[in-house]
Amino acid sequence: MTTAPPEISVLMTSYNRADLIGSAIESVLASSFSDFELILTDDGSTDGTQDVIRNYAKADDRVKFYQNKTNLGDYPNRNQAASLAQGEWLKYVDSDDYIYPTGLQVLINMMRQFPEAGYGLCSLPQFNERPFPFQLSPREAYLEHYFGRPLFHKAPLSAIIRKSVWERVGGFSPTRMTSDMDMWHRLSVLYPVVLMPPGVIWYRFHAEQETVDSRENEIEYRLKYEEIVKRMLADPDVPLTFNEKTRICERVVRQNRRFAFRKFSQGDFKGGGKLWHHARTFDSIDIQSNHEFDPRVSENGVS
Repeated sequence: MTTAPPEISVLMTSYNRADLIGSAIESVLASSFSDFELILTDDGSTDGTQDVIRNYAKADDRVKFYQNKTNLGDYPNRNQAASLAQGEWLKYVDSDDYIYPTGLQVLINMMRQFPEAGYGLCSLPQFNERPFPFQLSPREAYLEHYFGRPLFHKAPLSAIIRKSVWERVGGFSPTRMTSDMDMWHRLSVLYPVVLMPPGVIWYRFHAEQETVDSRENEIEYRLKYEEIVKRMLADPDVPLTFNEKTRICERVVRQNRRFAFRKFSQGDFKGGGKLWHHARTFDSIDIQSNHEFDPRVSENGVS
């Protein structure tokens, strides 16, 4: 007898998380929504993480354990996990984080209300104009991110993605620290996004996580994000007008120069020089747009 695929594939990647991964796994298994599989792809842990996973896999057949033959790195491992998924929806839960018992149920119930959406983002601050959940068109999402409240600075833990959509865009790029933001930019060119409330997941802060590294290397993080912005400005299919893209470009240059002056004043001439040089690279962008709208946007948000 053939077993029907689950509605949601929960994806958990791991590397040396023996002290934390048990609570992450248990948070998924405690979900009130039961039609899921939990795929774990370990990237060559040496601290006992694999033994922890095996014990859960033996006790619950929804837990599926895969060992990578070589160390792939963070985002390639996320792609590996997604490639093994059988569900209609992909939900990442990192091995050092936590999803609340009603989390999967809330996410899937809200996504079902918007069949045209390609993905959803939760853990957003309250929007005073309307309650969650609601859908933004590609254009509305880009306007909100660049002229309102930033949407695309969210980790995979805050997202749920339709697998067919993930396959269409080719998964995450391999770039450290900014692959998630790159993904939301690419998805939002093609599909509406559903915005959902906080209280679904819990994001753990600790000394070994990637975001700590990005805070300590703020210049590298900023420059990598701005490479995404540069690609967006040159992509004619991004749903922004030429004038809107020009305003974004000018704003990035101003911000980088202010940041560079601050670094110079702090005696960080190497960092300030990087920022100043990177600001100059925006002068050579061939800004492209196939879109003509009267958006009535301001620097303070979307009207």
